[in-house]
Amino acid sequence: MPTLIDRHGVRADDWRLLEGPAEEASPDDALLVPLQDWLAQADALRSRHHGRLGVLLDPADDPAALAGDLDALELVAVTFPAFTDGRGYSIARLLRERLGWKGELRAVGDVLRDQLFYMSRCGFDSFALADGESAEDALRHFGTFSEPYQAAVDRGPLFARRIPAPAGHDAATGQRWQGASQ
Repeated sequence: MPTLIDRHGVRADDWRLLEGPAEEASPDDALLVPLQDWLAQADALRSRHHGRLGVLLDPADDPAALAGDLDALELVAVTFPAFTDGRGYSIARLLRERLGWKGELRAVGDVLRDQLFYMSRCGFDSFALADGESAEDALRHFGTFSEPYQAAVDRGPLFARRIPAPAGHDAATGQRWQGASQ
């Protein structure tokens, strides 16, 4: 069973993957439903299920298919089938930036500690680590870089975050311009 972490530490995982018809699920479980099953059973799940609902996206799934359903969900999980498959990063950005997803976004599958910093920049906020990954080592990797330069989901570019220089000062050097009035 994968270890679930976020930036603050190890978390309990009470989500259960729905494997089969919605009628077979306990009405109070926190259910994670593969996208194709969600599209086929969304109405049944909404009407009879009282617990929390989430959707599992595979790399080939189109997150736009969830556009009208995001208000019914608490979790969207994105599968990384292999370390070399980066489609999940794009899915995360689409969910956060185009679809406005504000809920929990979880990376699952072949999630390695070397990826965590980059995944968090794309909008992931929880991570089901691959088997054999140490949670303690993984948590240290969030601090790999102290200040990213590029814009991402988590913040804008470095130049836009700089404190503006006082009037009459050069922003790069902090020196007063020649001829600047006192």
